[in-house]
Amino acid sequence: MRKLGWAGPVGLLLSVAGGFVYAVTRELGVVALFLIWVGLLLLFLYLYLNFQDLVRLVSRRSTRYGANTAVMILIFLVIIGVVSAMSVKYKWRLDLTDSKRYTLSPQTIKILRSLDRDVEAIAFYRSDERTRQAMFDLLKEYSYYSPHFKFWFIDPDKRPAEAARYGITSYRTTLIRSGNRQEIVGFESEEKVTNALIRVLSDKEKVIYFTKGHGENSIEGLEKGGYRAAKDSIERENYRVKELFLMGVEQVPEDASLVVISGPKKDLVEGEVEKLRAYVEAGGRLLVMLDPALLPALEGYLEGYGFEIGDNIIVDKLGQIFGTNYLTPVVTDYNKAHPLTKEFNLATFFPVARTVEIKDEPTRGNYTLARTGPSSWAVTEMSALEADQIEFVPGRDRKGPLGIAAVSVIKIEEKGRKDEELKKWAKLFVVGDSDFANNTNINLAGNRDFFLNIVNWLNEETSMISIRKKEADISPLVLTLTQGRLVFWLSVVIVPSVVVVIGIGVLMRRRMRS
Repeated sequence: MRKLGWAGPVGLLLSVAGGFVYAVTRELGVVALFLIWVGLLLLFLYLYLNFQDLVRLVSRRSTRYGANTAVMILIFLVIIGVVSAMSVKYKWRLDLTDSKRYTLSPQTIKILRSLDRDVEAIAFYRSDERTRQAMFDLLKEYSYYSPHFKFWFIDPDKRPAEAARYGITSYRTTLIRSGNRQEIVGFESEEKVTNALIRVLSDKEKVIYFTKGHGENSIEGLEKGGYRAAKDSIERENYRVKELFLMGVEQVPEDASLVVISGPKKDLVEGEVEKLRAYVEAGGRLLVMLDPALLPALEGYLEGYGFEIGDNIIVDKLGQIFGTNYLTPVVTDYNKAHPLTKEFNLATFFPVARTVEIKDEPTRGNYTLARTGPSSWAVTEMSALEADQIEFVPGRDRKGPLGIAAVSVIKIEEKGRKDEELKKWAKLFVVGDSDFANNTNINLAGNRDFFLNIVNWLNEETSMISIRKKEADISPLVLTLTQGRLVFWLSVVIVPSVVVVIGIGVLMRRRMRS
């Protein structure tokens, strides 16, 4: 007969209660110590008085089997614990949403992995703020991709002095800072946090000029052919966008990091070409987007750098498969030897485009970067486009693949200096279409990313060359009438009625047996 059999369970219960008190209060106070100590004393007394009984119990076969089972369960729990602990540091997740809304964009990841300086994010949220967890999860993702990115939270109600020290006067505010630069973010948005990150990392704001006066696409135009969406996208990349009337200035402004000529309808005069020539020969960057039109002065200037600009229109019936027309070439073939396109894998669409090519010379920085598919061809006789059936005519038309975008890098040496480090590099990028980046088409497939990557590469912002995050959208499940009826009958009629019948049958069988 066991002596003081109650001492064991009571001692165990008191020890567990003491541990619970410690877990809640986080202090090993008098109450927790008393409960744990008394519990241990009772357990010791129980084991001492019932030692022989415990030995006989352990020697039983059933006890050994039980002990083996307990050991296996313990090992299993240890393995689960180790896996859980490792998963905190070495995690891998899969985002199955169509727009990857729970994953940072490749552009943000690329910027974070290229960080060479410390960046701090200080989030000012109340402890009970509903959106606090969303910002915590977002900043946690940022810190995962770079050890240089640190973040912490401050509750302005509990630590008002710190909030005042940082100049924060409102809740739900995040301060991004690096060195002497800082930016404030007001919402839980990856786009806003990344834009703030770019701004604090930039040494100065770069200015991009769009020329006007020749029928170019207007950067303020809200119509289908306008470039307002392109302007807004560029400004989100932390650039300033301005207009440039070449005829009204003596030279291209000194603060121009890039000059863009977008779809001119009229040719440049000789004086304007000379201003562009002087700008490029001083190490400037020029982006020219040419629609099919006769522009001898501008085309002649570009041909002087090796560009081959076709007096033609590209026909590509592959565009009809994607819901466009045969005058919208589809491009999926990119030059993988160039940093701008080596990782680019999205389709791009160029409505009413002409061919633009250059002889590939990697040592001189000359590349044809984008080509149409083999099903395309170039038409030089515009009357052929008026036929009811447009077909490729050997000897008259030029068969694809056809170049549609090309780049040239020009080495500029400063006069009187031979030091290699003092050489400048001018860049010229020519695209055979301007409509691909207008308000109507910039959101088609990879058009926006391709356009912005061109801008960033010309500005030597290589960390910005990437694929941007898609906007979160709604993906409704649309059912046909037949599918809707099938769902209704299965979920509302058939399954519930089968369950009811089975229940009635079981109940009746039990009554018959009784």
